[in-house]
Amino acid sequence: MTISFGGGSFGGLGHSGSAPSPFDAINGSRLARPEFGHPLHDVRPDDLLNPGDGSLTGAITIEGIPRVGEPIRGSIELMAPAGVKARSAHLRLVGLRLREQRMSETHGTGNEQRTESWVSAHGDLFVTDPFLEPAIPPNLAPGETFIAAFAIPAPALGPPSAHLGEAIVAWALEVRFDVPMHGDAFLAVLLSIEQHPDLLAAGVGEQGGQSMLASVDGGGGTISVQSKLPAMPGSPLVIGAKWPGAPDGAARIELHRRSNAPNGVNAIILTSDLTSAELQSGAARVE
Repeated sequence: MTISFGGGSFGGLGHSGSAPSPFDAINGSRLARPEFGHPLHDVRPDDLLNPGDGSLTGAITIEGIPRVGEPIRGSIELMAPAGVKARSAHLRLVGLRLREQRMSETHGTGNEQRTESWVSAHGDLFVTDPFLEPAIPPNLAPGETFIAAFAIPAPALGPPSAHLGEAIVAWALEVRFDVPMHGDAFLAVLLSIEQHPDLLAAGVGEQGGQSMLASVDGGGGTISVQSKLPAMPGSPLVIGAKWPGAPDGAARIELHRRSNAPNGVNAIILTSDLTSAELQSGAARVE
């Protein structure tokens, strides 16, 4: 017997999800849902970021929009109101991989057993790159300010920032002080790293060069992407279709989203009804 509990706490058993610092801002029940739920569907990468531990003030400023394989430029201005004494301090590029996972647990003994199932999201840092430049002093006196410019490499081959429905790839830059016998002092900013179109065109990554194809032929018809490629998050996606030999009658275009995340789903995200005449002539279009 499977029993699923509704709500964030699931009958008081306190199920939760988690991600490591600096992406731990909403760790807890918001990253968990009952069986077949999807906790990440209403979570944005911005929600995940914890901008600091409170011991530092200031900002990390990014110039322009970072892209895979290109330098990330910006500046740091921070101050420790109460001072900080650390073993070391670095500017770090960190990458988060956060995925939904199906979980289950059996309670009781003999005939009184029950199985509880739920979905929670858990993450790890797959990149934690510290940089020696700019050199950040590990000790700051109370009220002392540190200011520096920086230019560091973005991930050479990605992955870019992405929300895949059941999984999130997020990037951040942080200044982190390793404080002995105490929690780290840190200041962080979210990075939105875009994919580089030249890499897609060269066939780099699992998507490869096919992700830059403007059209695909098959079965006597053609499906085309009429908007600019690569498609950027939040931009309109315009799809056209032409099938001269389509049978007469009603027709429909469907856009599918497929995910191979641990709790992934295959879903129809948009449908558009049209006539066979539109499909035969190439006037079929959906945005």
